[in-house]
Amino acid sequence: MLGVVVRLPWAGDLGMHAATVQRLRHNLLHPGNPLVDADTPSPYYSPWMVLLGTVAKVTGLSVFVVLRLAALTGLGLLMTGVRRYVRTLSDHRSAPALAFLALLLLWGPVLFNWSGFLGLNSLALTVSYPSVFALGLAFHFWSRLTRTVRGEGGAWGAYPGLGVLWALILLCHQFTGVVASLGGLAMVLAARPARAVLLRLGAGLLLGLGVLWLWPYYDFFALFSAGADLEAIHRPLYEDLAGRFGLVLLGVVALGFRWRRDHRDPLVLFFLLGALVFAAGGLTGHYSWGRALPAALVPAQLAAAVEVVSAGRAAVRRGWACVLLAALAVGAWTQAGTLGYVVPREALPRVVAEKYREPWVGYQWIVRAGVRYGDVVMARTFPARQIPAYGAYTVAPGYPDVFLPDAGRREAAVERYFSAAAGDAERRRILREYGVKWVVGGTSAKAPWLRKAAAGPGGQVLYRVVP
Repeated sequence: MLGVVVRLPWAGDLGMHAATVQRLRHNLLHPGNPLVDADTPSPYYSPWMVLLGTVAKVTGLSVFVVLRLAALTGLGLLMTGVRRYVRTLSDHRSAPALAFLALLLLWGPVLFNWSGFLGLNSLALTVSYPSVFALGLAFHFWSRLTRTVRGEGGAWGAYPGLGVLWALILLCHQFTGVVASLGGLAMVLAARPARAVLLRLGAGLLLGLGVLWLWPYYDFFALFSAGADLEAIHRPLYEDLAGRFGLVLLGVVALGFRWRRDHRDPLVLFFLLGALVFAAGGLTGHYSWGRALPAALVPAQLAAAVEVVSAGRAAVRRGWACVLLAALAVGAWTQAGTLGYVVPREALPRVVAEKYREPWVGYQWIVRAGVRYGDVVMARTFPARQIPAYGAYTVAPGYPDVFLPDAGRREAAVERYFSAAAGDAERRRILREYGVKWVVGGTSAKAPWLRKAAAGPGGQVLYRVVP
């Protein structure tokens, strides 16, 4: 993973997070929309990203260097958080290492990548994302909460800290915040704390709600009405469940063993809450609820690992260890292509190299051609997901934006500009309306008012808009 941090593969939402740091390093107090030239708030302006933007502004480090520092911090938080939480489940010296292997490798025979999901390949592609930082905080939150409700350090000062930490997770990555909340609820239900402890937890919860309400960069509670804009992109979370997560069934069996020993086992309750939210999302068409799936996966994966050291008889433990080892080997082989992010592809065995997926190339070439910070670029969706990482804006955002009121109009303008049915006058009007200085497209995008400035990978061409 340290090698991955050095290379920082270009994929997924990396452009969004780089663009967020770009805006903050230029204006910490009023950064505006991270993707388009508009004065709107954004849920990406979390406390963590504000801190990264501050680091970039104060030190002068490039955005991608700052994201590498973010990746190192997120990895550190994740590893220490997993260790601390697993220690609340078992004091066996091998339990944390087994748990980390299960979180990374116990998935399925079909490769699956999504931010907020801890598969090895997914982690390699999202290691610098706020979701990894938030997941690390979540494990620390569960650890601290478990010890607090058990009476192991439940002084009054612990409760406000838990409330602030819970709010911080929600602000940094809202979907991981839901997972953290479900896990926290499961741990409180499992512990059955005294009334005085519940009252203190309630006070900490109120403090956390106050932090969410006071956060100045965006209205957290407005996100509850934004789910309809996110359903379509999350529908794939409900596809090919057996292929993507089939090995997790081993953890479900382990949860069954834990339930037989204790009907209020925290991992069992955690799994049930996560599975309930995930199933409800699929049944009602609220596919964005599928992002709660880690609330079912994580406890199952942890249970599979901890069962190796928790089963009663030695023969049972050895048998379970062999089954887990075989499942981890299958998961590791599925994700073997992750090695390609560290080792040159030509140095990999052919069967492993075939599993490697090339990361995106990026659009740094348009900066060398003259595109400057704040310039507006006309581009289709895929390049629009990368171009803002280098400081420019695009006409339409490459990602759904719940706080951008004219997002639909902007998307229609881009689609119309590149449509063969649009006339020259209409295209010129669109360029003037949005202050476009550059156009990225293929050779078919050429027009009398465009002057070729540079050629990039995949037949892409950068044109300068001329009067």
